[in-house]
Amino acid sequence: MESVHGHEVLKMMLGSETAWTAATLVAAIKEKFGEQTRYHTCSARDLDAEALVAFLAQKGKFIDEGQGFTTSPDKICQH
Repeated sequence: MESVHGHEVLKMMLGSETAWTAATLVAAIKEKFGEQTRYHTCSARDLDAEALVAFLAQKGKFIDEGQGFTTSPDKICQH
């Protein structure tokens, strides 16, 4: 099964003018990468889309915009 790095999800967010909610981001992740895709980060493995969004939120990767959240390039580690 394919595993996609969480950085790819953050890059997808950067390419959009959308203020996301957890639900809309999960839906977009599944649409882009597939329903069964698993995700990993620099410190976590074998996450589904919902767990990835929760993990990224807990790690402070999102910026609250009031009606949703976005991200910025400085939220993506460069290693």
